[in-house]
Amino acid sequence: MVNVDTAGAAPARAGGTGHAAGEQQTPVRFALVGTGSRSEMYVRAIVGQHADVAELVALSDLNPGRVQYYQDLAGELSGGKAAPLATFEPHRLAEFIAESDIDRVIITTPDYTHADLIVTALEAGADVVVEKPLTIDADGCRRITEAVSKTGRNVVVTFNYRYSPRNSALKEIIQSGVLGKVTSVDFSWMLDTVHGADYFRRWHREKANSGGLLIHKASHHFDLVNWWIDDVPVRVFASGGLKFYGDRNAAERGLGSRPERGTPGPATGEAAAGTGDPFVLDLRDDEKLRALYYENEHYDGYRRDQDVFTAGITIEDNLAVVVDYDGGPTLSYSLNAHSPWEGYRVAVNGTEGRAELEVVERAAVRRSTDKKVVVDPSATPVEEDDAVRRNGERLVVQRHWESAYEVPIINGEGGHGGGDLLLLSDLFNGPGEDPLGRPSGYLDGLRSVSVGIAGNESLATSLPVRIQDLNLGADLRRGR
Repeated sequence: MVNVDTAGAAPARAGGTGHAAGEQQTPVRFALVGTGSRSEMYVRAIVGQHADVAELVALSDLNPGRVQYYQDLAGELSGGKAAPLATFEPHRLAEFIAESDIDRVIITTPDYTHADLIVTALEAGADVVVEKPLTIDADGCRRITEAVSKTGRNVVVTFNYRYSPRNSALKEIIQSGVLGKVTSVDFSWMLDTVHGADYFRRWHREKANSGGLLIHKASHHFDLVNWWIDDVPVRVFASGGLKFYGDRNAAERGLGSRPERGTPGPATGEAAAGTGDPFVLDLRDDEKLRALYYENEHYDGYRRDQDVFTAGITIEDNLAVVVDYDGGPTLSYSLNAHSPWEGYRVAVNGTEGRAELEVVERAAVRRSTDKKVVVDPSATPVEEDDAVRRNGERLVVQRHWESAYEVPIINGEGGHGGGDLLLLSDLFNGPGEDPLGRPSGYLDGLRSVSVGIAGNESLATSLPVRIQDLNLGADLRRGR
């Protein structure tokens, strides 16, 4: 087993950081593989704010329509001054890296493809930036670990939740020692009937594609806990199932027959549109979804708006997990993907007191609203207050034998309270000194998915699973 970590390091090529004042920097050459919704953040960052240190050289995807969408966006962002970006098919990644002198590859493809693309990029001589999760299974972990060890290249998993001011504030509290030694963490995450339902419309609905929500979504959450308490998970027990979405649950609740959405192409979604069904997503109602997905279905048949109550869903929508940590703390985690409100609650117990963070990202989903509903309220601020529950966030600390006090949270501009901008700065300029240790290396990616991989094994066997028994190819314990 190897133990290699490269936390947020700048690219090997000159250009990111570490130059003397006034020294000419050579922009780092990037290729982006995967042109779904998440790609936009990177295209805007490279062509826009970070164009002095980064250069977007090429786009790659199996769907030429989505590639053209970002080709057009890059042209708009450059004011029409830049030449069209190069394009290549994903299976030509190694060849393109070599012939085009690519320094870094950004991977925003479906989760099951991450390991293949990461290993290919590393062995071809490029560093990697990959959207979470790092990969979905133990075999992918072993292959990535071996490639990192063999090539010495850098892999960064973009854990933007670390950079959100509210999560950073909780990290500061724990790190200050005001709670004493952490003994346990209680963490509940609620996905509402818009955002939560969306995972059951897309490719994520099949565990073979995403690893399920324990990996695709919860890897963010497990990384937060690992980072907050600066510890490493060692044993996992999980329970859960598909209890709300899917055809069987719909039949049990008497929802009746579902409208036929039609075959891929112009008819998709039209049969269900206008029925008043709150679970229907009409791609034509959103300019970006229409242009990126609806108008490009004919290329590959991918349907972004599948019915959440049909057969074929193999992931869970209710999950409960207990995680034991190397240093002694225990995490109690739960995830619900059909909540009437969206947000999370986390409590950290220590030998000297307790901290509680509550975040309400969308207080209610109203069926009769005329406003366009934001799919992911964590990335985009929404205004959905109701009489009882209010959008917002609150961090409260209380030491033993003392009164509670509230810790102020100061948000910045942009997604995730300004956290996305901080993450992008670290990615493209190279991370500076950070007392909170927010930049993440590939071992952080391994530690986060290890909980979900063990959790999936526990779901299958109904037994607790020790992470070291998964043989992920690396010793995840710190300082080992």
